[in-house]
Amino acid sequence: MKYLITGGAGFIGSHVADALVGRGDSVLILDNLSTGNHHNIEHLIGDPLVSFYSGSILDPDLVSSLVSEVDHVIHLAAAVGVFNIVDKPLESLRINLHGTENVLEVSLKSKVPVLIASSSEVYGKNGGGPLDEESDRIVGSPLKSRWSYSEAKAIDESMAYFYYSENGLPVRLVRFFNTVGPRQVGSYGMVVPRFVEAALKGEPLDVYGTGAQSRCFCHVADAVAGLLSVIDSEATIGQVYNIGNNYEVTINELASAVIARLGSSSVISMKSYEDAYGAGFEDMQRRIPDISKIKATTGWAPTRSLETIIDDIAGYLKHAGL
Repeated sequence: MKYLITGGAGFIGSHVADALVGRGDSVLILDNLSTGNHHNIEHLIGDPLVSFYSGSILDPDLVSSLVSEVDHVIHLAAAVGVFNIVDKPLESLRINLHGTENVLEVSLKSKVPVLIASSSEVYGKNGGGPLDEESDRIVGSPLKSRWSYSEAKAIDESMAYFYYSENGLPVRLVRFFNTVGPRQVGSYGMVVPRFVEAALKGEPLDVYGTGAQSRCFCHVADAVAGLLSVIDSEATIGQVYNIGNNYEVTINELASAVIARLGSSSVISMKSYEDAYGAGFEDMQRRIPDISKIKATTGWAPTRSLETIIDDIAGYLKHAGL
């Protein structure tokens, strides 16, 4: 098979490229390197199964030319990270909405199946759980930039679904929950690499809010295996699946676990959301996925522990000299 991966030089995208090449598939990577990094894929450059194209998903002619060459599209390109969304909400909306529309439209013309990567952010402030694929969305004011990503990804999902139901385009949807691992950076607000990097340097681990808010962290290798299980199944067309780990940990517990695991001299520093993100920032207190649907359909389940996640991120950062 031949795949186009939009955002293929990004954190998740580069691991997807590795997995596809590892099983003998050909890959076209499209990335404008705004949040992706060429270092993530430099080991693939020169491989006859891999071609890299520098460009934007907002360029319909470029997207069309690449889609016409492949058997399947994996659409991962997006504006990502809380810091990025809060600081550049208009740019983020354009990328996430118009970019996805471009991908869907040209895929329809070429009759190429598409997997759209969405996010647990669509659930917004819904602190219930575990959250299944039909759980309600609870979001704040549309004038708060914090929720613009949630809104955009929800619209992406709706567009994709209706391209399937009205036009017959084979579409699959996945919602990633807090995917972490090697190649992820903390500069966009991702908490685990931010904590690990600080611990390796002996610097304070900044915990925002009370630290009682809880999350579930999934190793990127597990998440990629989940994504491929969805792509490889005919039963998943027209469906959405949560991909995540359902092991729940508070941010305070995470910080303590990172310090203990790495034998660090770092301390935990409490900071307000206002200090971190500015006035009016809103967060959710709990986010845990129900992954029973994907288990029942494809048999996928995560296998890697939080300790493995910490070790793998630390190993990557040490190797990269960060």
